Amino acid sequence: MTTPSAATATPSPTASGTGHAAPDGRGSLGPVGLVLAGGVSVQFGGALAVTLMPRAGALGVVTLRLLVAALVLMVLCRPRLRGHSRTDWGTVVVFGITMAAMNGLFYQSVARIPLGLAVTLEVLGPLVLSVLASRRAVNLVWAGLALAGVFLLGGGSFSGLDPLGVVFALGAGAMWAAYIVFSARTGRRFPQADGLALAMAVSAVLFLPLGIVEAGTKLLDPTTFALGAAVAVLSSVLPYTLELLALRRLPASTFAVMMSLEPALAAAAGFLILDQALTAVQAAAIALVIGASMGAVRTQVGRGKADVAL
Repeated sequence: MTTPSAATATPSPTASGTGHAAPDGRGSLGPVGLVLAGGVSVQFGGALAVTLMPRAGALGVVTLRLLVAALVLMVLCRPRLRGHSRTDWGTVVVFGITMAAMNGLFYQSVARIPLGLAVTLEVLGPLVLSVLASRRAVNLVWAGLALAGVFLLGGGSFSGLDPLGVVFALGAGAMWAAYIVFSARTGRRFPQADGLALAMAVSAVLFLPLGIVEAGTKLLDPTTFALGAAVAVLSSVLPYTLELLALRRLPASTFAVMMSLEPALAAAAGFLILDQALTAVQAAAIALVIGASMGAVRTQVGRGKADVAL
């Protein structure tokens, strides 16, 4: 079990390797930009993954995504395998298991229910974490606003959906909350993105048999593999790296509330790229979600300035 204090623990400057915080507080906005960039990358990767599913199936897509991401990260990071404690290895293995479960459950969900609703249900995991991990009463307000926006994005009702798809989405949300916690812990124990590369390798090894069973030789098709590689970069390599770096300087509770931006980014991408018009309810939902995220960020930045003043 992970306690709230563990989830919100922030590494010291020497432990994270980021140096001293800027006294004017501008450095506090850096992690926010990293999280937003990661969210945009995930949405493009998710759209591409949906087009790939008819070729390789849900489990095949996850396998390609994790395998290619692991290869890229291992080559780029070349993480050291020596000099780590048993606790370090335990943390990175659990992180890898969490990523494998999160991806597998989510793609099983979108194979049964619409993508937007799956994301809406999945984001409940980080929202619950933000409430449990928060040490300030105001974060309950931001989480409540974000939760209201999430349900509005779901049309205010989740009736008529495939029950198994809903269960998979909620399970993915629980794994997403665990991912936030163990990503932060891994970032504190391993330099740069070394821990992420090792955890991704664990995920790929765990998922490879499932992908082979479902897709078989389809995974070796050049077009399928190329699309899978693109999905891996957009949905795994870039966002996971950006989020891991952000979590070294951003508390897990604030990060979790910001994850509620994912449904809003998906709706915006649908409007801009797929020409899907937004209803008044959806626009109101986006406003609630963005307002909650901005409030959480402003709360954290204000707390950082107060800490510096002390």
